[in-house]
Amino acid sequence: MRSFAILAVAIMSAAPALAGPQEDFADLTERYWEFVLEDNPTLASSLAIEGHDDKLYDYSIEAMDRRAAMSARFLSELRQIPDSGLDEETRISKAILERSLSEAVEANEFGQRLMLFTNRSGWHQAIAGLGRNLKFDDVEDYENYLKRLAAYPAQNDTAIAVSRKAVEGGYTLPCVAMVDFEQSISGVIPEDASESRLYEPFRGEAPDMIDAATWRDLQQRALKLIDGRLRLAYGEHARWYRDEYAPYCSTEVGVSAQPGGAEYYDFRIRQMTTTELSADEIHQIGLEEVARIRSEMEKVAAEAGFESREAFIEDLRTNPKYYAETPEALMQYVAREAKKIDGMMPTLFGHLARLPYGIREIPAEIAPGTTTAYYNPGSPENGIAGTYYVNTSKLDQRPLWEVPALTVHEGVPGHHHQIAIQQELDMPAWRKNGTFFTAFVEGWGLYSERLGIEMGLYDTPAKDMGRLSYEMWRAARLVVDTGLHSKNWSKQQAVDFMTENTALSEANIDAEVNRYISWPGQALAYKIGELKIRELRGRARDELGEDFDLREFHDVVLGQGSVPLDVLEMQVMNWVAAKKSGD
Repeated sequence: MRSFAILAVAIMSAAPALAGPQEDFADLTERYWEFVLEDNPTLASSLAIEGHDDKLYDYSIEAMDRRAAMSARFLSELRQIPDSGLDEETRISKAILERSLSEAVEANEFGQRLMLFTNRSGWHQAIAGLGRNLKFDDVEDYENYLKRLAAYPAQNDTAIAVSRKAVEGGYTLPCVAMVDFEQSISGVIPEDASESRLYEPFRGEAPDMIDAATWRDLQQRALKLIDGRLRLAYGEHARWYRDEYAPYCSTEVGVSAQPGGAEYYDFRIRQMTTTELSADEIHQIGLEEVARIRSEMEKVAAEAGFESREAFIEDLRTNPKYYAETPEALMQYVAREAKKIDGMMPTLFGHLARLPYGIREIPAEIAPGTTTAYYNPGSPENGIAGTYYVNTSKLDQRPLWEVPALTVHEGVPGHHHQIAIQQELDMPAWRKNGTFFTAFVEGWGLYSERLGIEMGLYDTPAKDMGRLSYEMWRAARLVVDTGLHSKNWSKQQAVDFMTENTALSEANIDAEVNRYISWPGQALAYKIGELKIRELRGRARDELGEDFDLREFHDVVLGQGSVPLDVLEMQVMNWVAAKKSGD
């Protein structure tokens, strides 16, 4: 395995002077991907690429600067390769890589780079869930996992040191968004360490490839490590957060109140939406979408026999018939909905993903303060399915009428289908496994909720209102996120706007607003991306008329993996032109 120093020398000395632009680009991306894998060892392991299996991510400031410097070198070399010598597909790949590298360089210029966690995630949760994303085929795999656990205290120390710098610089998360965050740290290792997610790979009987004595030894060493050094590390993390971070959390909710915050928010808008839209423009788009969706909600409420939208929403929020009484009942309802959707997929897609997905409950230590569901990609290389995680805490805040929209978004045809298809595409590894544009990925997820109409999923007024409420939720994000971070809104203003316009429960609204506060700009991607996909579908249908094929359109949208929205528009309109010319 190369060291970073050797790799850096190789990159600096490289120049695009092989056999031509195509070959130069291929050589550059090979070296770039090698750097990405060495810098992201758990990503490499998730792809079954060996040589990094006992290492963890480096959170140090030195590593941040090294990554930015390497990205700048790659960027300089990339810009020396002329587009004129590249085929169309390679030109697209070059534009995608240039955007990614430019953003990596720019991101490192902001003091917000020191903020290593949000109210729902951090290094302590990354290691806790690591075992579910790795293969365990032999003793060496378990030994490497133990080495990673042993390396965690040092990683924790590094991350805390960086976070101390964040506190000193005024880069802290707002107090109002951090309720129960300490529990997400202290809850990782319960009193019985064998119940921790960290120990999950060692539960049960010995695998066939490991003898009983070796298995017992692995189990004992894992328990000793988790109950000893890791418990101490998590304890120190919790103490640091309680004593050194929480007292200095920000009283201002908007990132614009931080040093350089306004400029940082402008960057986040560009990064998350892949557009040049301003905060004001996005705010206005949100207000217009809220007004349109509100009108549709009023029609559904009238059809359901209610005097007003508000009366129907109150019934949806409070009527016990809409809520599961046990976590198992909720999970069974989700599972049934997921299988119903599976059977409809061939009507909307010509290319179906081979990798399946499963459902799990969100881990108990983070469930009360996190969102209603999320998706975790699988790994075809490691034989790991994708996972749709469902929040089973606060059951009186998890209505069944939202399950259809939630499931098409997180499972299929949403995140699982899109990401699993990308994992199968015949394209360079760095694009297949290393590119993620939030506007595309989350825009597709929201667009998938609309496909539920064509699937017939919203077959009751309650479910249809659930679908509209979810769309309203994403439209309201455009207003709320920009309100919080560019218009000096308070958290209460954001909560009031969400309460007034969506049918989300009180707990969901509070968790969501906390998320927008601690993760600026990310929530803008959903609606901006979905509007672009809907726009392109309409344009393609209008231009092709009877020749428009919805299954083919969907395959085209997903056929190049995650791309910026301008690239998506180009690939769809190229498909339209080819269809019209008969190619």
